[in-house]
Amino acid sequence: MEVIHKIGRRKTAVARVYVSEGSGKFSVNKKDLKDYFTTGPLLYKVNQALNLTGNDDNFDIIANVYGGGITGQAEAIRLALARAMVELDAENRAVLKPEGLMTRDPRMVERKKFGQKKARKKFQFSKR
Repeated sequence: MEVIHKIGRRKTAVARVYVSEGSGKFSVNKKDLKDYFTTGPLLYKVNQALNLTGNDDNFDIIANVYGGGITGQAEAIRLALARAMVELDAENRAVLKPEGLMTRDPRMVERKKFGQKKARKKFQFSKR
């Protein structure tokens, strides 16, 4: 099996994931997965696609991720892994789609408008 390359995005985070057959090594930005994502919920999010398809220890995964915060990066890796699992076996889509893992979350930070304090907050109104 050759290396499968997929991209996932969330907010401003972009993850490039390389999946190859192996023993279950997972590195993110040349660090071990557990060193990069230290909390349980983030590790759960990253491994969700692998756990649902039953491929926990079948692949070596190298992820390069940049931009955004730690949660956005974890969810970007999750989307890239879900896409890679579908490319490996199209039947995985039926497992991942109901969990919402095949959809890129479109929510982004709203931009600040001129004449306003923030995106939606206005300056205090003064009658005079």
